[in-house]
Amino acid sequence: MPGRLSSVQRLTAALRAELVAAADPARAPGMQAYMKSAMPYHGVTSPVQQAIYRRLIPEHPLPDSAAWREAVLRLWKEATHREERYAALAVLGHRLYASHRTPEALPLYERLIVDGAWWDLVDELATRRLRELLTAHPERVAAEMRGWSHDPHLWKRRSAIICQVGLKAATDLPLLYDCIEPNLADRDFFIRKAIGWALRDYAWTDPEEIARYVAANTARLSGLSRREALKNEGRRRPGPPAPRTGPLSR
Repeated sequence: MPGRLSSVQRLTAALRAELVAAADPARAPGMQAYMKSAMPYHGVTSPVQQAIYRRLIPEHPLPDSAAWREAVLRLWKEATHREERYAALAVLGHRLYASHRTPEALPLYERLIVDGAWWDLVDELATRRLRELLTAHPERVAAEMRGWSHDPHLWKRRSAIICQVGLKAATDLPLLYDCIEPNLADRDFFIRKAIGWALRDYAWTDPEEIARYVAANTARLSGLSRREALKNEGRRRPGPPAPRTGPLSR
């Protein structure tokens, strides 16, 4: 398989080299401290990263699904700096590889979520890649998310809760509530924040329903989840969001 391997090597080497070339050592410690990351940063800002990905990923196309998975995992597993993991997510979600993002990719997503185990990586996977799969394959992926919502792994449960953020009126409300239910008693900040975020997001579409749900579950929702859910109560829905700039956007 030398052709496939060489295409993966060309892409991963090009991405790594450009990230090194764009490094800003003065910025890197602050980025690492902000993200509380054990892995260091090169100090490449998100807009600069996105420009690199837009240019290099199409310049080094991958021939098939196997090469796509290999490139993602190679960037991810061999990363010495956190931007290389952002590069892995950029390859994962690039338009060139939309046809590869099927339910068969769920184990790959799961691996990245479990291994990533922090919001900058997990939220990108949940609110983009899982949401995309759920929209295209609702029955199969909804069943998976219901299973994930009971999982011992914190970040799989968070992913299940927030995987519909941004779906607006297309939100599967029973699924949202089913994913929240087994996590209502959880005391972890990231679970409580996820519950509030998911409810607040849907409240833009149906504020009365979310107000009803919060009132009915006041004793079971944490204060953080309640405050987040009702944060935009009485406000008008904002206009279209600004374009996202990369894995750090949320």
